[in-house]
Amino acid sequence: MSEATPAPAPDASAPGASDPSALDPEDRKIITLARSVRARNGVPEGAAVRDETGRTYVAGTVALDSLRLSALQTAVAMAVASGAQSLEAAAVVSAAETVADADRAAVRDLGGPDTPVLLAGLDGVARASVPAGGEA
Repeated sequence: MSEATPAPAPDASAPGASDPSALDPEDRKIITLARSVRARNGVPEGAAVRDETGRTYVAGTVALDSLRLSALQTAVAMAVASGAQSLEAAAVVSAAETVADADRAAVRDLGGPDTPVLLAGLDGVARASVPAGGEA
């Protein structure tokens, strides 16, 4: 009988990884929204972005035969379609270890290279924060 592999420890440098109260309340909010949409829709990932006015856009993974978008790409597309001019922050809730390059590119296209992209585990705990223009 094989034992389950333990989940990786949170990146202690991620905001809120060692102390969730250290995470900005608005960043905690987008992680919570991303986690909620993931659970509600039964999709692999949930994401949320916050635009320059503080509005939030929430989305899950899109997996149609003719269209495939990650949750973060979908959330960015929703922000653009709603008239957002820039992004303040983005969050994705996923089992992935890193934020995909294509996801960071979508955030960078609207928010710029310094826009923080938060990665949280399925439990909603922030594991990493990377700038949209930085390394994953």
